[in-house]
Amino acid sequence: MTAPASILLVEDDPGLGFVIQDTLREKGYTVHLCRDGSEGLKQFTEREYDLCLLDVMMPKKDGYQLARDIRKVNKAVPLIFITAKGMTADKVEGFKSGADDYITKPFSNEEFLLRIEAVLRRTKANGGGQTQTVFEIGAYRFDAENFLLEHQNGRKTLTKKEAGILKLLCERKNKVTERELITAAVWGDSSYFTGRSLDVFITKLRKYLSEDKGVSIANIHGVGFKLEC
Repeated sequence: MTAPASILLVEDDPGLGFVIQDTLREKGYTVHLCRDGSEGLKQFTEREYDLCLLDVMMPKKDGYQLARDIRKVNKAVPLIFITAKGMTADKVEGFKSGADDYITKPFSNEEFLLRIEAVLRRTKANGGGQTQTVFEIGAYRFDAENFLLEHQNGRKTLTKKEAGILKLLCERKNKVTERELITAAVWGDSSYFTGRSLDVFITKLRKYLSEDKGVSIANIHGVGFKLEC
């Protein structure tokens, strides 16, 4: 028996959020409900999801920006916008942000569920949208799901935040990962003090990876970091 599809629902309206969550659960889906875009991004980077349902107008981070951030770390997971904004320009912006479909409020439960089933079916046919959890980093093997960094000289169990940062860098290996994306995904905010904490964690990760001289975490001044190997 296959596991039920796991859905990330990001909706700031409490009433509508609970209604959608209950509707999906009644159909057998596993649903995680978040109330704003920042919380949604943090949850997305911590768990595996088969589909994301995103409201557009949300506090802290709107649906368009959330979709763009998700696409930076996962090109395949399907995204569906749920919004009251039905203008053509809004839909174009949604698709440019990486959406696979766009559902305008109000909508019938039947249409809503059929659209979700269609997107999941299409994704499954294309090989699924699950993210990678095991990475080769030079002479290291990183198991992000179990927080394990392994080398022929031993293994180290990382903290949750260390593993979260390294996973983002691995997903964008040899590409710059913005500081704001890392802090928002791992801490849920991008404040000055969070940024200072990130620098401390990067120093620790550099030390953990120091046995392979071909691996480095470059500091791209004023932008972010790049895992090079």
